[in-house]
Amino acid sequence: MTEAGTGDMRPGPTDDGSALVENAGATRGQDADWPAAAPPLSRYLQLQARRVREFDARRPRVWDAVLTLFWTGAALTDAAGGWRNIARDPSVPVWLVLALSLALSVPLLWRRRHPMRVLAVMACACLVSTWSGAFLQAGYLQLILVFHVSLRLPPRFLAWSAVFLAAPLVVGAVRFPQGSWDQQVVPALWAYAMVALLGVAVRSRQDYTAALVDRARRLEVERDQQARLAAAAERTRIAREMHDIVGHHLSVITGLADGGKYAAARRPERAAEALDAIGTTSRQALTELRRLLGVLRDESPQAVRDPQPTLADLPSLIAGVRSAGLPVRLESRDEPAAGEVSAGAQLTVYRVVQEALTNTLKHAGPGARASVVLACGEGGLAVEVTDSGSGGGAPRGEGRGIAGMRERATLYTGTLEAGQLPSGGWRVRLRLPLEDSPS
Repeated sequence: MTEAGTGDMRPGPTDDGSALVENAGATRGQDADWPAAAPPLSRYLQLQARRVREFDARRPRVWDAVLTLFWTGAALTDAAGGWRNIARDPSVPVWLVLALSLALSVPLLWRRRHPMRVLAVMACACLVSTWSGAFLQAGYLQLILVFHVSLRLPPRFLAWSAVFLAAPLVVGAVRFPQGSWDQQVVPALWAYAMVALLGVAVRSRQDYTAALVDRARRLEVERDQQARLAAAAERTRIAREMHDIVGHHLSVITGLADGGKYAAARRPERAAEALDAIGTTSRQALTELRRLLGVLRDESPQAVRDPQPTLADLPSLIAGVRSAGLPVRLESRDEPAAGEVSAGAQLTVYRVVQEALTNTLKHAGPGARASVVLACGEGGLAVEVTDSGSGGGAPRGEGRGIAGMRERATLYTGTLEAGQLPSGGWRVRLRLPLEDSPS
Protein backbone atom coordinates (compact mmCIF):
# COMPACT_ATOMS: atom_id res chain seq x y z
CA MET A 1 0.00 0.00 0.00
CA THR A 2 1.34 3.45 -0.89
CA GLU A 3 0.37 6.80 0.59
CA ALA A 4 -0.44 9.92 -1.41
CA GLY A 5 0.98 13.35 -0.81
CA THR A 6 4.23 12.23 0.84
CA GLY A 7 6.63 13.16 -1.95
CA ASP A 8 6.98 16.77 -0.82
CA MET A 9 7.32 16.11 2.88
CA ARG A 10 9.17 18.93 4.55
CA PRO A 11 11.64 18.06 7.32
CA GLY A 12 10.05 20.74 9.46
CA PRO A 13 10.82 21.06 13.13
CA THR A 14 9.07 19.39 16.05
CA ASP A 15 7.96 16.15 14.46
CA ASP A 16 8.90 13.60 17.14
CA GLY A 17 8.08 12.96 20.76
CA SER A 18 10.71 15.36 22.09
CA ALA A 19 9.18 18.26 20.18
CA LEU A 20 5.44 17.90 20.74
CA VAL A 21 5.45 21.27 22.48
CA GLU A 22 6.48 23.00 19.31
CA ASN A 23 6.49 26.74 18.99
CA ALA A 24 6.69 27.36 15.24
CA GLY A 25 7.14 31.11 15.59
CA ALA A 26 10.26 30.96 17.77
CA THR A 27 13.50 32.17 16.23
CA ARG A 28 16.93 33.02 17.52
CA GLY A 29 17.30 36.04 19.68
CA GLN A 30 13.76 35.96 21.06
CA ASP A 31 14.69 35.44 24.69
CA ALA A 32 13.64 38.99 25.43
CA ASP A 33 10.14 38.27 24.07
CA TRP A 34 9.30 35.99 27.00
CA PRO A 35 7.64 37.74 29.95
CA ALA A 36 10.07 38.88 32.59
CA ALA A 37 7.82 37.37 35.27
CA ALA A 38 7.97 33.88 33.71
CA PRO A 39 9.29 31.22 36.11
CA PRO A 40 12.99 30.46 35.59
CA LEU A 41 12.25 26.78 34.99
CA SER A 42 9.69 27.65 32.30
CA ARG A 43 12.17 29.96 30.58
CA TYR A 44 14.83 27.28 30.71
CA LEU A 45 12.53 24.63 29.21
CA GLN A 46 11.40 26.98 26.46
CA LEU A 47 14.99 27.85 25.65
CA GLN A 48 16.04 24.21 25.47
CA ALA A 49 13.03 23.27 23.35
CA ARG A 50 13.81 26.08 20.96
CA ARG A 51 17.41 24.94 20.64
CA VAL A 52 16.26 21.41 19.87
CA ARG A 53 13.93 22.73 17.16
CA GLU A 54 16.67 24.87 15.64
CA PHE A 55 19.07 21.93 15.57
CA ASP A 56 16.36 19.72 14.05
CA ALA A 57 15.68 22.33 11.36
CA ARG A 58 19.37 22.63 10.49
CA ARG A 59 20.25 18.92 10.55
CA PRO A 60 17.12 16.76 10.34
CA ARG A 61 18.99 13.61 9.35
CA VAL A 62 21.28 13.86 12.36
CA TRP A 63 18.29 14.19 14.65
CA ASP A 64 16.55 11.26 12.94
CA ALA A 65 19.64 9.12 13.41
CA VAL A 66 19.96 10.07 17.09
CA LEU A 67 16.30 9.33 17.77
CA THR A 68 16.46 6.02 15.89
CA LEU A 69 19.59 4.93 17.75
CA PHE A 70 17.98 5.80 21.08
CA TRP A 71 14.83 3.77 20.47
CA THR A 72 16.79 0.92 18.87
CA GLY A 73 18.95 0.71 21.98
CA ALA A 74 15.83 0.68 24.16
CA ALA A 75 14.24 -2.07 22.04
CA LEU A 76 17.39 -4.22 22.13
CA THR A 77 17.64 -3.73 25.89
CA ASP A 78 14.14 -5.09 26.27
CA ALA A 79 15.01 -7.92 23.87
CA ALA A 80 17.89 -8.93 26.14
CA GLY A 81 15.41 -10.55 28.52
CA GLY A 82 12.92 -8.08 29.84
CA TRP A 83 10.37 -8.95 27.18
CA ARG A 84 9.63 -12.25 28.99
CA ASN A 85 7.97 -10.35 31.87
CA ILE A 86 4.87 -9.60 29.77
CA ALA A 87 5.21 -12.27 27.07
CA ARG A 88 2.38 -14.74 26.57
CA ASP A 89 4.87 -17.31 25.33
CA PRO A 90 8.36 -16.90 26.87
CA SER A 91 9.72 -19.67 24.64
CA VAL A 92 9.86 -17.47 21.53
CA PRO A 93 13.31 -17.81 19.90
CA VAL A 94 15.75 -15.07 20.79
CA TRP A 95 16.70 -14.48 17.17
CA LEU A 96 13.05 -13.76 16.34
CA VAL A 97 12.80 -11.32 19.25
CA LEU A 98 15.95 -9.53 18.06
CA ALA A 99 14.66 -9.37 14.48
CA LEU A 100 11.29 -8.04 15.60
CA SER A 101 12.96 -5.47 17.89
CA LEU A 102 15.02 -4.15 14.98
CA ALA A 103 11.97 -4.16 12.67
CA LEU A 104 10.06 -2.08 15.22
CA SER A 105 12.82 0.50 15.79
CA VAL A 106 15.16 0.88 12.79
CA PRO A 107 12.40 2.02 10.36
CA LEU A 108 11.99 5.16 12.51
CA LEU A 109 14.87 6.58 10.49
CA TRP A 110 12.46 7.12 7.56
CA ARG A 111 9.44 8.20 9.59
CA ARG A 112 9.35 11.74 8.15
CA ARG A 113 9.55 10.94 4.46
CA HIS A 114 7.39 7.77 4.38
CA PRO A 115 5.31 7.59 7.56
CA MET A 116 2.62 5.26 6.18
CA ARG A 117 5.10 2.81 4.72
CA VAL A 118 7.10 2.75 7.94
CA LEU A 119 3.89 2.23 9.91
CA ALA A 120 2.92 -0.67 7.63
CA VAL A 121 6.31 -2.34 8.17
CA MET A 122 6.08 -1.87 11.94
CA ALA A 123 2.48 -3.15 11.94
CA CYS A 124 3.65 -6.36 10.21
CA ALA A 125 6.40 -6.81 12.82
CA CYS A 126 3.92 -6.13 15.62
CA LEU A 127 1.51 -8.65 14.09
CA VAL A 128 4.24 -11.32 14.19
CA SER A 129 5.08 -10.27 17.75
CA THR A 130 1.52 -10.79 19.01
CA TRP A 131 0.99 -13.97 16.97
CA SER A 132 4.14 -15.53 18.40
CA GLY A 133 3.24 -14.47 21.93
CA ALA A 134 6.28 -12.21 22.49
CA PHE A 135 4.19 -9.04 22.84
CA LEU A 136 7.27 -6.80 22.57
CA GLN A 137 6.91 -3.35 24.16
CA ALA A 138 8.69 -1.91 21.11
CA GLY A 139 5.28 -2.09 19.42
CA TYR A 140 4.36 1.13 21.24
CA LEU A 141 6.82 2.92 18.93
CA GLN A 142 4.01 2.86 16.37
CA LEU A 143 2.51 5.81 18.24
CA ILE A 144 5.38 7.97 16.98
CA LEU A 145 4.28 7.13 13.43
CA VAL A 146 0.68 7.92 14.31
CA PHE A 147 1.80 11.37 15.43
CA HIS A 148 3.66 11.90 12.13
CA VAL A 149 0.69 10.73 10.09
CA SER A 150 -1.69 13.13 11.84
CA LEU A 151 0.88 15.92 11.55
CA ARG A 152 1.81 15.49 7.89
CA LEU A 153 -0.81 13.58 5.92
CA PRO A 154 -4.48 14.17 5.09
CA PRO A 155 -6.99 13.00 7.75
CA ARG A 156 -8.07 9.94 5.72
CA PHE A 157 -4.73 8.28 6.48
CA LEU A 158 -5.58 8.23 10.17
CA ALA A 159 -8.21 5.57 9.42
CA TRP A 160 -5.59 3.33 7.83
CA SER A 161 -3.33 3.98 10.81
CA ALA A 162 -6.08 2.77 13.11
CA VAL A 163 -6.37 -0.42 11.05
CA PHE A 164 -2.61 -1.01 11.26
CA LEU A 165 -2.64 -0.58 15.03
CA ALA A 166 -5.83 -2.52 15.73
CA ALA A 167 -4.99 -5.61 13.63
CA PRO A 168 -2.11 -6.89 15.84
CA LEU A 169 -4.12 -6.12 18.98
CA VAL A 170 -7.11 -8.13 17.78
CA VAL A 171 -4.91 -11.04 16.68
CA GLY A 172 -3.16 -11.10 20.08
CA ALA A 173 -6.47 -10.95 21.97
CA VAL A 174 -7.89 -13.85 19.92
CA ARG A 175 -4.78 -16.02 20.00
CA PHE A 176 -3.92 -15.48 23.67
CA PRO A 177 -7.17 -14.62 25.47
CA GLN A 178 -6.36 -13.41 28.95
CA GLY A 179 -9.18 -11.58 30.62
CA SER A 180 -11.68 -9.68 28.48
CA TRP A 181 -10.70 -8.62 24.99
CA ASP A 182 -11.51 -4.98 25.68
CA GLN A 183 -8.81 -4.87 28.34
CA GLN A 184 -6.24 -5.72 25.65
CA VAL A 185 -7.59 -3.63 22.76
CA VAL A 186 -9.41 -0.57 24.10
CA PRO A 187 -6.53 1.02 26.12
CA ALA A 188 -4.22 0.85 23.11
CA LEU A 189 -6.89 2.41 20.88
CA TRP A 190 -7.37 5.20 23.42
CA ALA A 191 -3.64 5.85 23.34
CA TYR A 192 -3.82 5.94 19.55
CA ALA A 193 -6.68 8.47 19.68
CA MET A 194 -4.84 10.73 22.14
CA VAL A 195 -1.65 10.76 20.08
CA ALA A 196 -3.63 11.41 16.89
CA LEU A 197 -5.43 14.34 18.54
CA LEU A 198 -2.11 15.68 19.77
CA GLY A 199 -0.74 15.57 16.22
CA VAL A 200 -3.84 17.33 14.90
CA ALA A 201 -3.46 20.03 17.56
CA VAL A 202 0.20 20.62 16.68
CA ARG A 203 -0.65 20.69 12.98
CA SER A 204 -3.45 23.21 13.59
CA ARG A 205 -1.07 25.39 15.52
CA GLN A 206 1.53 25.21 12.77
CA ASP A 207 -1.07 26.13 10.15
CA TYR A 208 -2.32 29.00 12.30
CA THR A 209 1.22 30.28 12.83
CA ALA A 210 1.96 29.97 9.11
CA ALA A 211 -1.22 31.92 8.35
CA LEU A 212 -0.15 34.66 10.76
CA VAL A 213 3.30 34.81 9.20
CA ASP A 214 1.80 34.98 5.71
CA ARG A 215 -0.59 37.70 6.80
CA ALA A 216 2.24 39.69 8.37
CA ARG A 217 4.26 39.31 5.17
CA ARG A 218 1.31 40.48 3.06
CA LEU A 219 0.76 43.42 5.39
CA GLU A 220 4.41 44.37 4.99
CA VAL A 221 4.04 44.22 1.22
CA GLU A 222 0.88 46.34 1.38
CA ARG A 223 2.63 48.78 3.69
CA ASP A 224 5.52 49.11 1.25
CA GLN A 225 3.07 49.59 -1.61
CA GLN A 226 1.22 52.27 0.33
CA ALA A 227 4.53 53.98 1.06
CA ARG A 228 5.44 53.93 -2.63
CA LEU A 229 2.02 55.26 -3.59
CA ALA A 230 2.30 57.99 -0.99
CA ALA A 231 5.76 58.89 -2.28
CA ALA A 232 4.47 59.03 -5.85
CA ALA A 233 1.54 61.21 -4.77
CA GLU A 234 3.91 63.49 -2.89
CA ARG A 235 6.18 63.78 -5.91
CA THR A 236 3.16 64.69 -8.03
CA ARG A 237 2.07 67.30 -5.52
CA ILE A 238 5.55 68.78 -5.33
CA ALA A 239 5.81 68.86 -9.12
CA ARG A 240 2.48 70.66 -9.28
CA GLU A 241 3.58 73.19 -6.66
CA MET A 242 6.90 73.76 -8.42
CA HIS A 243 5.12 74.29 -11.72
CA ASP A 244 2.76 76.84 -10.21
CA ILE A 245 5.40 78.70 -8.23
CA VAL A 246 8.15 78.81 -10.86
CA GLY A 247 5.82 79.32 -13.81
CA HIS A 248 3.97 82.22 -12.25
CA HIS A 249 6.98 84.11 -10.99
CA LEU A 250 8.96 83.58 -14.17
CA SER A 251 6.04 84.95 -16.17
CA VAL A 252 5.91 88.02 -13.94
CA ILE A 253 9.67 88.48 -14.17
CA THR A 254 9.50 88.14 -17.97
CA GLY A 255 6.79 90.79 -18.17
CA LEU A 256 8.75 93.13 -15.92
CA ALA A 257 11.94 92.61 -17.90
CA ASP A 258 10.23 93.34 -21.22
CA GLY A 259 8.62 96.47 -19.80
CA GLY A 260 11.88 97.64 -18.29
CA LYS A 261 13.66 97.14 -21.58
CA TYR A 262 11.25 99.43 -23.44
CA ALA A 263 11.20 101.99 -20.61
CA ALA A 264 14.99 102.19 -20.29
CA ALA A 265 15.36 104.35 -23.42
CA ARG A 266 12.66 106.90 -22.49
CA ARG A 267 12.17 106.77 -18.73
CA PRO A 268 15.16 105.30 -16.91
CA GLU A 269 13.39 105.66 -13.54
CA ARG A 270 10.68 103.27 -14.76
CA ALA A 271 13.40 100.78 -15.72
CA ALA A 272 14.78 101.02 -12.18
CA GLU A 273 11.30 100.36 -10.80
CA ALA A 274 11.02 97.33 -13.08
CA LEU A 275 14.33 96.03 -11.79
CA ASP A 276 13.17 96.52 -8.22
CA ALA A 277 9.97 94.61 -9.00
CA ILE A 278 12.00 91.84 -10.63
CA GLY A 279 14.12 91.56 -7.49
CA THR A 280 11.06 91.48 -5.26
CA THR A 281 9.35 88.82 -7.39
CA SER A 282 12.51 86.73 -7.51
CA ARG A 283 12.86 86.86 -3.74
CA GLN A 284 9.23 85.82 -3.35
CA ALA A 285 9.80 82.87 -5.66
CA LEU A 286 12.92 81.84 -3.74
CA THR A 287 11.06 82.15 -0.44
CA GLU A 288 8.26 79.88 -1.61
CA LEU A 289 10.69 77.37 -3.08
CA ARG A 290 12.74 77.31 0.14
CA ARG A 291 9.58 76.79 2.15
CA LEU A 292 8.49 73.93 -0.13
CA LEU A 293 11.90 72.25 -0.05
CA GLY A 294 12.25 72.93 3.67
CA VAL A 295 9.12 70.90 4.35
CA LEU A 296 10.70 67.96 2.51
CA ARG A 297 13.76 68.11 4.76
CA ASP A 298 11.89 68.71 8.00
CA GLU A 299 11.03 65.36 9.58
CA SER A 300 9.75 66.65 12.93
CA PRO A 301 6.12 65.82 13.82
CA GLN A 302 5.38 69.53 14.14
CA ALA A 303 6.44 70.25 10.56
CA VAL A 304 3.81 71.95 8.45
CA ARG A 305 3.38 69.61 5.52
CA ASP A 306 1.61 72.07 3.25
CA PRO A 307 3.54 75.27 2.41
CA GLN A 308 0.29 76.78 1.23
CA PRO A 309 -0.99 80.26 0.67
CA THR A 310 -4.59 81.01 1.61
CA LEU A 311 -7.41 83.21 0.34
CA ALA A 312 -5.92 86.07 2.35
CA ASP A 313 -2.87 85.97 0.06
CA LEU A 314 -4.87 86.67 -3.10
CA PRO A 315 -4.47 90.48 -2.89
CA SER A 316 -0.67 90.21 -2.73
CA LEU A 317 -0.73 87.78 -5.66
CA ILE A 318 -2.80 90.18 -7.75
CA ALA A 319 -0.56 93.09 -6.73
CA GLY A 320 2.41 91.22 -8.09
CA VAL A 321 0.61 90.55 -11.36
CA ARG A 322 -0.31 94.23 -11.62
CA SER A 323 3.33 95.17 -11.16
CA ALA A 324 4.11 92.99 -14.18
CA GLY A 325 1.87 95.22 -16.31
CA LEU A 326 -1.46 93.34 -16.29
CA PRO A 327 -4.38 95.33 -14.84
CA VAL A 328 -6.35 93.00 -12.58
CA ARG A 329 -9.58 93.70 -10.68
CA LEU A 330 -10.42 91.63 -7.60
CA GLU A 331 -14.04 91.38 -6.50
CA SER A 332 -15.23 89.39 -3.48
CA ARG A 333 -18.87 88.49 -2.89
CA ASP A 334 -20.01 86.90 0.34
CA GLU A 335 -16.56 85.96 1.56
CA PRO A 336 -16.49 82.60 3.41
CA ALA A 337 -16.27 82.63 7.17
CA ALA A 338 -13.06 81.61 8.93
CA GLY A 339 -12.74 77.85 9.04
CA GLU A 340 -15.48 77.31 6.47
CA VAL A 341 -12.99 76.51 3.70
CA SER A 342 -10.25 73.96 4.40
CA ALA A 343 -6.60 74.88 3.98
CA GLY A 344 -6.29 72.53 1.01
CA ALA A 345 -9.27 74.10 -0.75
CA GLN A 346 -7.86 77.59 -0.15
CA LEU A 347 -4.58 76.47 -1.67
CA THR A 348 -6.49 75.10 -4.67
CA VAL A 349 -8.24 78.46 -5.19
CA TYR A 350 -4.95 80.33 -4.86
CA ARG A 351 -3.13 78.10 -7.35
CA VAL A 352 -5.95 78.18 -9.86
CA VAL A 353 -6.05 81.98 -9.78
CA GLN A 354 -2.27 82.07 -10.00
CA GLU A 355 -2.19 79.73 -12.99
CA ALA A 356 -5.02 81.56 -14.77
CA LEU A 357 -3.31 84.95 -14.37
CA THR A 358 0.01 83.43 -15.47
CA ASN A 359 -1.67 82.18 -18.64
CA THR A 360 -3.12 85.65 -19.18
CA LEU A 361 0.36 87.17 -18.90
CA LYS A 362 1.69 84.66 -21.42
CA HIS A 363 -1.10 84.50 -23.96
CA ALA A 364 -3.50 87.43 -23.69
CA GLY A 365 -1.37 89.87 -25.61
CA PRO A 366 -0.89 93.62 -25.10
CA GLY A 367 -3.68 95.73 -23.67
CA ALA A 368 -5.41 92.86 -21.93
CA ARG A 369 -7.25 93.23 -18.67
CA ALA A 370 -8.24 90.59 -16.14
CA SER A 371 -10.78 90.21 -13.36
CA VAL A 372 -11.01 87.79 -10.45
CA VAL A 373 -14.42 87.24 -8.84
CA LEU A 374 -14.64 85.24 -5.62
CA ALA A 375 -18.10 84.26 -4.39
CA CYS A 376 -19.35 81.97 -1.62
CA GLY A 377 -22.89 80.64 -1.40
CA GLU A 378 -24.92 77.58 -0.50
CA GLY A 379 -23.58 75.77 -3.53
CA GLY A 380 -20.00 76.21 -2.39
CA LEU A 381 -17.10 78.42 -3.29
CA ALA A 382 -16.89 79.80 -6.84
CA VAL A 383 -13.97 81.59 -8.47
CA GLU A 384 -14.04 83.08 -11.95
CA VAL A 385 -11.00 84.52 -13.70
CA THR A 386 -11.61 86.26 -17.02
CA ASP A 387 -9.49 88.37 -19.30
CA SER A 388 -10.10 90.50 -22.33
CA GLY A 389 -7.15 89.25 -24.27
CA SER A 390 -7.14 89.73 -27.98
CA GLY A 391 -5.23 86.54 -28.57
CA GLY A 392 -2.09 88.34 -29.65
CA GLY A 393 0.04 86.02 -27.57
CA ALA A 394 0.63 82.29 -27.97
CA PRO A 395 -2.54 80.20 -28.36
CA ARG A 396 -4.01 78.72 -25.21
CA GLY A 397 -5.11 75.12 -25.03
CA GLU A 398 -5.16 72.00 -22.91
CA GLY A 399 -1.62 72.32 -21.62
CA ARG A 400 -0.16 71.14 -18.36
CA GLY A 401 -1.35 74.22 -16.52
CA ILE A 402 -5.04 73.62 -17.24
CA ALA A 403 -4.66 69.89 -16.59
CA GLY A 404 -3.06 70.67 -13.23
CA MET A 405 -5.92 73.02 -12.34
CA ARG A 406 -8.44 70.31 -13.16
CA GLU A 407 -6.55 67.81 -11.01
CA ARG A 408 -6.61 70.20 -8.08
CA ALA A 409 -10.33 70.79 -8.48
CA THR A 410 -11.07 67.07 -8.76
CA LEU A 411 -9.13 66.37 -5.57
CA TYR A 412 -11.68 68.41 -3.63
CA THR A 413 -14.70 67.14 -5.60
CA GLY A 414 -14.86 70.40 -7.50
CA THR A 415 -15.19 71.28 -11.16
CA LEU A 416 -13.15 73.51 -13.39
CA GLU A 417 -14.15 74.96 -16.73
CA ALA A 418 -11.70 76.75 -19.01
CA GLY A 419 -12.44 78.10 -22.45
CA GLN A 420 -12.57 81.04 -24.79
CA LEU A 421 -15.26 83.70 -24.46
CA PRO A 422 -17.34 84.83 -27.46
CA SER A 423 -15.71 88.25 -27.15
CA GLY A 424 -12.29 86.71 -27.66
CA GLY A 425 -11.10 86.63 -24.07
CA TRP A 426 -10.59 83.61 -21.83
CA ARG A 427 -12.43 82.43 -18.77
CA VAL A 428 -11.50 79.96 -15.99
CA ARG A 429 -14.31 79.02 -13.60
CA LEU A 430 -13.72 76.94 -10.46
CA ARG A 431 -16.39 75.55 -8.14
CA LEU A 432 -15.57 73.83 -4.85
CA PRO A 433 -17.98 72.43 -2.27
CA LEU A 434 -17.56 73.66 1.27
CA GLU A 435 -16.12 70.43 2.66
CA ASP A 436 -13.18 69.86 4.93
CA SER A 437 -12.08 66.55 3.49
CA PRO A 438 -11.02 65.92 -0.11
CA SER A 439 -12.45 63.05 -2.06
